[in-house]
Amino acid sequence: MPTCPRCHQAVDSQVVNCPYCRTPLKAFGHPGIPLHRATGDEPLCKTCTYHLDDSCTYPQRPYATECTLYQNIEQKRLEEEQRQKSRSPAVGLQNWLKRNQSLLLILGLLLVCFLIALSHV
Repeated sequence: MPTCPRCHQAVDSQVVNCPYCRTPLKAFGHPGIPLHRATGDEPLCKTCTYHLDDSCTYPQRPYATECTLYQNIEQKRLEEEQRQKSRSPAVGLQNWLKRNQSLLLILGLLLVCFLIALSHV
């Protein structure tokens, strides 16, 4: 369960405002849009991918302490590393084998039937 950034009380993930201190937790009162907040004195922009590639349109840039567009650079790097690992041939073959187990079973049965037919000839 997430916690309020101001009072650190546990709150439901769908609440718009903290029930204890009334801090807004979602953007523009919408429960589907999270509102990211800086935890220290540093603005969010310094660690945001949108600021890094200069595609940010947020009006408070580069000093935003609250943002709905925020995407952490480190998180993106970790996701990219995971994608790179999953692209290796061994992992690709493993995934293919998992997805096509029934096809492999049918091919195996056909091979056994073919070998039995050859042994009776």
